[in-house]
Amino acid sequence: MAQPQIWSPYCGIAPTPLEWLARWNLDPVLIAVLAAGALAAARLPAPERRYAWAAAAVLAVLFVSPLCALSSALFSARVTHHVLLVGLAAPLIARALQPWTARLPGGPLAWTAVHAAIFWLWHAPSPYAAALSSDSLYWLMQLSLLGGAAAFWTSVQRAAAPLAIGALFISMVLMGLLGALITFAGAPLFGPHLATTEPWGLTGLEDQQLAGLIMWAPASGIYLAAALARMARLIGPDAEPARP
Repeated sequence: MAQPQIWSPYCGIAPTPLEWLARWNLDPVLIAVLAAGALAAARLPAPERRYAWAAAAVLAVLFVSPLCALSSALFSARVTHHVLLVGLAAPLIARALQPWTARLPGGPLAWTAVHAAIFWLWHAPSPYAAALSSDSLYWLMQLSLLGGAAAFWTSVQRAAAPLAIGALFISMVLMGLLGALITFAGAPLFGPHLATTEPWGLTGLEDQQLAGLIMWAPASGIYLAAALARMARLIGPDAEPARP
């Protein structure tokens, strides 16, 4: 019988439950980039500086903490990683860069399509497996997810409320649809995790179903919460003024 392929993604070989909390990623290039970003943020005005430092903290959790290694073992951890990347780090970056993104081309609907297309692409089995086979493709995956999401959140922040709310609801539906497709797949689809989930008490299919549920509920809920928050700004004494 052929032996399963052993994958060695950027975050390292999949850890076991006994070792994963000790698996910090101390890549000096990554740490230097994060430190440089945090230092550059110190020059921003106070509101933008706080958003930038918060984004740097989230990125450190995603790429330096043991979550990075855990995502080599479990597809559900990888999905959690990506959800935090596009649903938390990206809007923080969008807020931090808001004064410099006024001329971002395209509108919310265009960036909704781009954001969804990138997310769906990298969670298809073949591109996903390729990204876990090459450090350069891994970083292409991460940076494209982050960049597309940051542009989406930027476009939503600057758009008139009805258009922004519509874009957020569309994103919610598309995220939930992808989650449903992964949840109800009849077989495990993601090769890098076929031999790494058993030490965690999960079959490959169970891990995949958990990942789909994370997309379907909490990930979709991020867009729903943002849409509801924007709707709340349309009512009350401090209601957002109507814009064309």
